[in-house]
Amino acid sequence: MEQIGTFAASSYTIRDLHLFRDIDDEQIAQALADCAVVRLAPGTTVENGNRARLYILLRGALAVEADTRNGMADGTVSKILPGESVGEQSVLDEAANLASISALEESELLLIEGELVWKLIDQSNGLARNLLRLLSFRIRAANALLRRRQKLGEFYRQLSMNDGLTGMYNRAWMNDMLPKLIATAHRAGTPLALVMLDLDHFKRFNDTHGHLAGDDALRAAADVISTALRPSDFALRYGGEELMVILPETAEPLALMVAERLCARMREAPIFRDMRIPLPHITASFGVAMLEAGMDDSALIAAADAAMYRAKEGGRNRVAR
Repeated sequence: MEQIGTFAASSYTIRDLHLFRDIDDEQIAQALADCAVVRLAPGTTVENGNRARLYILLRGALAVEADTRNGMADGTVSKILPGESVGEQSVLDEAANLASISALEESELLLIEGELVWKLIDQSNGLARNLLRLLSFRIRAANALLRRRQKLGEFYRQLSMNDGLTGMYNRAWMNDMLPKLIATAHRAGTPLALVMLDLDHFKRFNDTHGHLAGDDALRAAADVISTALRPSDFALRYGGEELMVILPETAEPLALMVAERLCARMREAPIFRDMRIPLPHITASFGVAMLEAGMDDSALIAAADAAMYRAKEGGRNRVAR
């Protein structure tokens, strides 16, 4: 950063500076007269010397990256154009500017020390108004950016809770939600049923018809389950060819009825990878477990898993309790 003169000796006027627009004050022009004008080569970073300063771009372009030393850096970069300023917040806080400021091209900047900025604010109501307008605009922009990030964060959070192949909830969702559903059921004294199912002979299906057909079979099974449940029920892919259904406020007779219905619909679901060659129907073994007093999510899953293996031992393509 090379000083090339002062503001008074330059060809610029206060009308070139956004913060001083609509201010016709000779005292301000005189106060800025001795402020340094510096030149930055492309890629050069502004060195603030741990001082509160206001930087106004006179020529060129700057890149300003969010705070790099207090954990707030997130990769956001703002572009500063001639007439615009940076460093207002550091002046108001009377702290060093923590933003990383670098030149995108050869640039010239006006440097105004923090103490002088405060004197100018005291002298000029117009400068105070302009500064408030600028900060108000930046707050609105920051809030809009925050809302977009929150929406994007929620989108990715939801995305991380769904299985990419079937579109069902995944195990991460279950780890988060099942304990909450169980706690609610225990607190309210309402029943809760868990149905675990495993596609029968799925490895053989994959080996015979290929993994793409296996993916189609999983999607077909997921569709059977998703279209047969109530809005208050939840379906997820537990892992591999194992799927799970959570039935809140569902007593055992109804839970067994739901599992039987799913079992029947599963063996009727067609799979067509190649429309000329219909693939065999799929079946699944279902295990139903009911939430009991003192039972947590691990115990409930273990009970449903044990019931599912009883269905397999009983001949598959059936429901066991």
